[in-house]
Amino acid sequence: MHANLYALGAIALWASLASLGVSLRHVPPFLLTGVALLVGSLLALPFVLKDRRQWRIPASTLLLGVYGLFGFHFLLFIALRHAPPVEANLVNYLWPLFMVVLAPLFLRGVTLRAVHVAAALLGFAGAAIAILGAGSGGSSGQGGGWSWGYLPALASAFIWASYSLLSQRVPAFPTAAIGLFGLVSGLLSLLCHWALEPSVAMSGRDWALIAVMGLGPLGAAFFLWDKALKLGDARQIGILSYLTPLGSTALLMLVSGRALSWSIGLAAAMIIGAAVLGTRTK
Repeated sequence: MHANLYALGAIALWASLASLGVSLRHVPPFLLTGVALLVGSLLALPFVLKDRRQWRIPASTLLLGVYGLFGFHFLLFIALRHAPPVEANLVNYLWPLFMVVLAPLFLRGVTLRAVHVAAALLGFAGAAIAILGAGSGGSSGQGGGWSWGYLPALASAFIWASYSLLSQRVPAFPTAAIGLFGLVSGLLSLLCHWALEPSVAMSGRDWALIAVMGLGPLGAAFFLWDKALKLGDARQIGILSYLTPLGSTALLMLVSGRALSWSIGLAAAMIIGAAVLGTRTK
């Protein structure tokens, strides 16, 4: 029960990520990613100050953490500003399905069954409906159903799925090490901002929203999720994660003022259904 509560806490925080990203879409993506990840990394400081060994991890584990946290969030923020946000968010939430489909490639002793192939086809069909339906739904000034912004949404889903699978192949690391992942990822992102993006002036509201993002979906959510996986049944917790696209899409539509269209509703049902179907082992 405690594990499920930790997982639900992480899910609730992740549900706010896309809405916060849309509210901050005027902030350069490297800058947004960097500052938010640095804020999130601060949550690990009490544990590290108490025991500095918490951050003594192999370089390969650190590189994997940077790949996951930096790559996923940067590409997601790119997608949210170059494609209709609701549909891009749904495409991004193919990552639970990617975890099932890619598991045989990354993990030993895991095979892909016919039900998993069916789940993959159902999930990708849902993403196609979301993308093609965007052209007829009045999607934030986007013309037509296709936008190149869906590509980073798909890439971010792949990165999070592969990161999650590969993290099972590295030596076990303490939860506080996630703060180190965020710290290094944040510094790398700010370096890219300095080299590649123009400087911008941000308002007090922008800083407040970035702080909320960093402390919530880019901070506490990772620690809660790791705690849940360490205490509970990963299969049950994985099923709970399929609440995330539902909550995230609903909140994003509320924030953006979008009305529920048939394409969004059908796409969400297909993607969530595919993810649940993908958990079947027989």
